[in-house]
Amino acid sequence: MKTELWAIIFVLIGTIIGSFGALYIKIGSKDFSFKILKILKNQRLILGIVFYALSSVFYVIALTGGELSVIYPVASISYVWVCLLSVWFLKEKMNIFKWVGIATIIFGITLIGIGG
Repeated sequence: MKTELWAIIFVLIGTIIGSFGALYIKIGSKDFSFKILKILKNQRLILGIVFYALSSVFYVIALTGGELSVIYPVASISYVWVCLLSVWFLKEKMNIFKWVGIATIIFGITLIGIGG
């Protein structure tokens, strides 16, 4: 089975949505409690979970149009989005090791794309 371009696009959209899920779960975790009512009132936490669920829908659809050995590694671009979002929204700091890691992920995804 050849991996279709639309499947790659769907997985990339899913990674962006899922990265916002991680961001909102992090923000919502500041007010986390093991009390059910408090969890249900934690809008940021709920929004993060919704983003994760929505990204899963995009992944499932993408898998119908491509090989798992191509689609799944492309999903690792979410690590790049999460790093960038954490810098922009959470004011986290990036160091040289994180930038090298991001470059390595992008390089690896490029190689898989060429080979797939």
